[in-house]
Amino acid sequence: MKNKIFLTDDERADFLDSYKMLVRLSKEVISGDERNRIKALIKNAIENDTYLRDKNGLSLLFRNIQTAMILSKEVGIERSMLISVLLYHLVEKEVLNFQNIQAEFGEDVVSIIRRLLKTNSLYSRHAAVDSENFRKLLLTFAEDVRVIIIMIADRLCLMRMINHHPDEKFRTDVAFEASYLYAPLAHRLGLYKIKSELEDLSLKYTNRDTFTQIAKKLKETKRSRDKYISEFIGPVKRKIEEVGLKFDIKGRTKSIYSIWNKMKKQQTDIENIYDLFAIRVILDVPVEQEKAACWQVYSVITDMYQPNPKRLKDWLSIPKSNGYESLHITVLGPQNRWVEVQIRSRRMDEIAEHGLAAHWKYKGVKSSESGLDDWLNNVREVLDSADSGPMELMKEFKMDLYDKEVFVFTPKGDLYKLPKGATVLDFAFLIHSGLGCKCVGARVNGKNQTIRYQVKSGDTIEILTAPSQTPKQDWLNIVSTSKARIKIKQSLKELALKESEFGKELLQRRLKNRKIEMDEALLMRFIKKKGYKTVTDFYYALASEKLDVNDAIDQYVELGKKENSDTVEQRTAENFVVRPDEVSDKEDVLVIDRNLKDVEYKLAKCCNPIYGDEVFGFVSTQGSIKIHRTDCPNAAQMRARFGYRVVKARWSGKQGSQYTAVLRVVGHDDIGIVTNITSIISKGKKVSLRTINIDSTDGLFQGHISVLVEDISALESLIRKIKTVKGVKSVERSKT
Repeated sequence: MKNKIFLTDDERADFLDSYKMLVRLSKEVISGDERNRIKALIKNAIENDTYLRDKNGLSLLFRNIQTAMILSKEVGIERSMLISVLLYHLVEKEVLNFQNIQAEFGEDVVSIIRRLLKTNSLYSRHAAVDSENFRKLLLTFAEDVRVIIIMIADRLCLMRMINHHPDEKFRTDVAFEASYLYAPLAHRLGLYKIKSELEDLSLKYTNRDTFTQIAKKLKETKRSRDKYISEFIGPVKRKIEEVGLKFDIKGRTKSIYSIWNKMKKQQTDIENIYDLFAIRVILDVPVEQEKAACWQVYSVITDMYQPNPKRLKDWLSIPKSNGYESLHITVLGPQNRWVEVQIRSRRMDEIAEHGLAAHWKYKGVKSSESGLDDWLNNVREVLDSADSGPMELMKEFKMDLYDKEVFVFTPKGDLYKLPKGATVLDFAFLIHSGLGCKCVGARVNGKNQTIRYQVKSGDTIEILTAPSQTPKQDWLNIVSTSKARIKIKQSLKELALKESEFGKELLQRRLKNRKIEMDEALLMRFIKKKGYKTVTDFYYALASEKLDVNDAIDQYVELGKKENSDTVEQRTAENFVVRPDEVSDKEDVLVIDRNLKDVEYKLAKCCNPIYGDEVFGFVSTQGSIKIHRTDCPNAAQMRARFGYRVVKARWSGKQGSQYTAVLRVVGHDDIGIVTNITSIISKGKKVSLRTINIDSTDGLFQGHISVLVEDISALESLIRKIKTVKGVKSVERSKT
């Protein structure tokens, strides 16, 4: 008997249960004949060893069925997507061809599978997605919104499957990619439930201690939380029933990732965060009565509890671009605790739960129905124009994903949408790039405003232009939309290119006048010596008179004479000695990669790791290794762009010398507090003070204190002691 394991015993049981449920859920969109044909194809593929486990030891068969289940339960039933997911690997393994698929299931299924194959081929070429493949990958996503949704569902399936995977690097790489690419995509498509689970699992795999701590605390406080929700809901439920509305009301705990985010923003721990949950009121009313009913419930709740007007979010009047509609209010509930209440209709709730996919039920599968066409076109424009690495691409790409929106008008009454914080200049480029390049300001609501003016919802804006105006470098600091940023960069490059051509002609003309021959190789060395990154930069400096052309020629001639007269010292490899700067102590404090010891490394200054931190190594272009904390601000970028240069690292049993750590302390502006803090540091046995910098504003001081500590436990002990100082509001370790 062949020793081949397609499914483990646990996977087999889950597979059969999932298959039965999938049949039940999809019977309205997939006919009995199609279902039997798919079943026969999969069975035949198993018998012919097509469904062996992948290179990471994961079952392809199990992954396919679970991805289909996620689509069915979390997104919505769509025939072509389900069939594509179930048959994709059969086409990839060349068991089926596109002619077979088209004859049996139609061109739409063929189209989706083609794009899935393309994205998979980009992943398989390299462990880390490089810049060009990354661009192609996202462009493929943007071609068909259903491909995006399938990839998101598949990524969630993968994240669920790797919880106990033995390869830690594989697990963290998948988690980082989920957080910087797939979670934002899920958010943009309104797939909030999937987005939350992706973020939670990503935190779990990259910072398991924090995840476990929050999860444990939520479990411990569940009873008191449920009791509070019940106390809040009871009287609200009775009041809404008196009005005569049909509804459901429930409480839900916020995701672990969102709680962690709130802890970071508020610089506090979980005990001091009160809005760990939200109350949701879901109304069963006809479409034409939805808004009126929502505002009626709003009146009922705000009559009972004091609302916070600053936290009112009205997505009833103008829905989000992904179709999200809801009314969010925050009220002061029992025990003086702020409670968020979400009010929406049953239809709105389905769109909130399933995002874009819910529109298939109401309006069909056209992406334009949910306002996605403009966004996808913008994605294509960003990707076509970008010439930077993948993380810079994502910076541009993600720019508009999470931002709140403002709505403004042209003098003719046309309505335009911009992210919050957008300026007059952003608006000009949104209308037309030519208008943006010539923009000198605007008349906003009849008043003259500069290009820096941040637009507000309801503004009527008339762009003012001047023929002589051209884009400036500092415009990149004014705009906040990706379209404006890209157009400005393109214009600046074009202007620089024109100027550099003039500079080149100027240099050639002056050299000819002085009867000096141009040596291209010598000129390149001269340009490099002057510190210019490119020839274009050098010519541009000549054209803009930042560098005098006659001085440049004199220096060029001098360099040529010097090179001719100098004799190059010959060196042998025998005499070559590397003198690394700030190399760590020779003790085996760190074990790098696969139990390698005595490896020279440096501790990265961007995050200052200390003994006991979770760390990893990063191989530089010179071959040296720098040690970073796993929560280093640069970690995600390094893993995304250069995953193949990341190596494992861990602290060994031996403890080294002292390490630098920086603390950020905020407190009341009192010299006595600072004295008390320095006194605590000086009394510490394993701690010594290096530097202290204090700034004072509006009665508060903010200080960065650099200390030397032996390990993480000594640092945590110091932080606890400083927190006890009267007047100190917060103490946290700086990541930079």
